[in-house]
Amino acid sequence: MDKDVIIAQAKDYITKEQDAYFRTEIEKLLAAEDWKELEDRFYRNLEFGTGGLRGVIGGGYNRMNTLVVKSATQGLATYLIKAFPDKARARSLQAVIAYDSRHYSAEFAEAAALILAANNIKTYLFSSLRPTPELSFAIRRLGCDTGIVVTASHNPAQYNGYKAYWNDGSQVIPPHDTGIIDEVNAVTVIKEIDRETARSQGLLKSIDTEIDEPYHAMVRSRLFRPDLIKAKAGEVKIVYTPLHGTGAMHVEAVLGSLGLKVITVPEQREGNGDFPTLSFPNPEEAAALELAVTLGKQVNADVVMATDPDADRLGIAVPAGSRGKPGEFILLSGNQLGTLLADYIFLSLKETGKMPDKAAMVNSIVTTGMQQRVAASYGAECIECLTGFKWIADIWRKSEATGNPTVVYGAEESYGYLVEPEVRDKDGVSAAAMTAEMTLYWRSTGKSLLDRLDELYEANGYWQEMGISKYFQGPEGPAIMKGIMDEYRKKPPVIFGGIAVEKVRDILESVWKEPKNPAYQAPVDLPRSDVLQFYLQDGTVVSLRPSGTEPKIKFYASCCCEVGAAGLSAAKAEAARKLEAIKKDIRQVIGA
Repeated sequence: MDKDVIIAQAKDYITKEQDAYFRTEIEKLLAAEDWKELEDRFYRNLEFGTGGLRGVIGGGYNRMNTLVVKSATQGLATYLIKAFPDKARARSLQAVIAYDSRHYSAEFAEAAALILAANNIKTYLFSSLRPTPELSFAIRRLGCDTGIVVTASHNPAQYNGYKAYWNDGSQVIPPHDTGIIDEVNAVTVIKEIDRETARSQGLLKSIDTEIDEPYHAMVRSRLFRPDLIKAKAGEVKIVYTPLHGTGAMHVEAVLGSLGLKVITVPEQREGNGDFPTLSFPNPEEAAALELAVTLGKQVNADVVMATDPDADRLGIAVPAGSRGKPGEFILLSGNQLGTLLADYIFLSLKETGKMPDKAAMVNSIVTTGMQQRVAASYGAECIECLTGFKWIADIWRKSEATGNPTVVYGAEESYGYLVEPEVRDKDGVSAAAMTAEMTLYWRSTGKSLLDRLDELYEANGYWQEMGISKYFQGPEGPAIMKGIMDEYRKKPPVIFGGIAVEKVRDILESVWKEPKNPAYQAPVDLPRSDVLQFYLQDGTVVSLRPSGTEPKIKFYASCCCEVGAAGLSAAKAEAARKLEAIKKDIRQVIGA
C-alpha cells in the first residue's frame, strides 16, 4: 500500500475519531512512522459482513473502535428507516442493545445507542453485561425492529465485535444483511446526539430486571421434568464457569431457583475483558475448562459446565468413570452434547405426550450426521442448513408459520444449541438448564451421560469428527484463502485419506458433481456460500470453508463406523485411523 495513501487515510481517521484513546494511537504511529502497523490498520475498512463486525480493538478503519461502530450503526439506522417507512414517519421504530465483558463493550454499546437515538429510533440499552440470547429474547419481548449485541464471542481478548439482529430476534439474513451492508458502505454523514438529550426525549432507556425475570421464567418453563428436579435436585452437583463473561447472573439464578447445587469457579466468575486465567475464552478448548475441571475433581462434581463470554455457547465435561483414570473428566465435543440433547428432547417429548406429528430438528451442514439418525429413530426429521445459527433460526421461524414440520431443537457443532422457540439464536443459558435436567434424568435411571452416549453409538454407529483451522493474517490473507478455495475447485481431490470421493457439493456454485462422471450435475438446495464438501465412498464427509468472522479456513471431517461384532472400541479405533489419514492429506495442502 502506498505510503502517501496510508498517511492520508490515517489523517482522515484522526479528524473523524472523537475517542481520544483511539485517535492518539494513530497519532503516535504516524509520529513513529510505523508503516507496517499503519498499513495493517488502513489497508481496508473493517468489513461489515453478513453477521456484523469483528476485529482487533484499536484505532484505524481496519479495527474495532468508536468511529467504526458509529458508522456501522448509522448504516443500520438508514436501512431500518427505509425498511419501515411508516414506523419511521411515526417515530415508532425501536431497538435494543446488549454487550458483554470485553474491553470497550460498554462504550461501543452506548455509542451505537446514541446513533440510533439521533435517527429517532427509541433504543433500550441494558444497564450492564447481558448474554447474547437475552438480547434475542428482548427484541421479541419489547417488540423491537432491530437489536445489536457488542461481543466477539469466544475470540481472544484483543478482539471485539458487533452483531445486528432483525425484528424476529435472529441475526440478519438476506435480503436485510446485504441491504444493511450497502447502507453501511455508503455512510458519509453520521447523525449524533448526546446522552442527556436522548434520555430527555425518551429516545434512550435503560433496562435490566424487566427482561431478566421473564427470560429466567421462560428458560425454566421449557424444562420437561420439574417434579423430578424438585425431588432429586440435590443428587446432582454442578461446577460452572462463565469464563469471565456474562453467564454467571443467569446460570446461577435459573439453576439455583430450581434447587440445583451450582458451584461457580471463583477466579472466573466476574466479567473481565482481559480474560486473565485463559488464553482463549472458548469452551471448545479443553484448556478453557482446566480451572473448572480441577474444582470439579475437588468437589466430586457430576458435570462441569462452561459458557463463552456472551453465553451463547455451552461446553461440558463429565466424570470419565470406568472410561478413564480415577478423578478424570472427559470434555464432550459440540457434536456429542448436541446429540445427547437431541435424544433427550425427542425422548422427553415422546414420554410426556407432547411430540408433534411432524417433529424436526435443525443442524448445520458441518454438524455430525449422527443427529439425523437419532432424529429418525424417534420418527422425526433432521433439516440441514448453512453454518451460522441465523440459518437454524430462519428455518425454525418458517416452521412456526407453517407448522409443517414443527421444529423443536437446533444445534451446530461449534457448541451452539437452541432448546426453546422464544430465542432466535443459540442459547448457552437454556442449554445449561436442559443439560442439568438431562444429567439428573439419566442419573435417575442409573446411567451417566457417557453411558447414554455409548447406547446411542451402539444404535446409530460410532461417529467421530475432526476440525482443522489455518489462519492467514494480514493484507495478503484473503487472497491466500481465495487461492486455496479456487485450487480445490479447479482440481478437486478424488481421494481423501485413501478413500475415494463419490460426490462433491459446491455450495458457492450451487451444484453437485461426481468425479467419476464429469457430465453429472444436480442443483444444491441451499443459499450460496463459499463451502466445498466431499462425500467419500464410506460415508465420511470432508468440508472446507473460509470463516465468516476470522481470517482462517476451516476444515471439517465427519466419519461413521458401524458397531459390529468387534464392538464399540473397534469402531472407535477405525474412525480414528480414517480421520488421521484425512488430516494428513489436508495438512499437505495447507501446510498446517
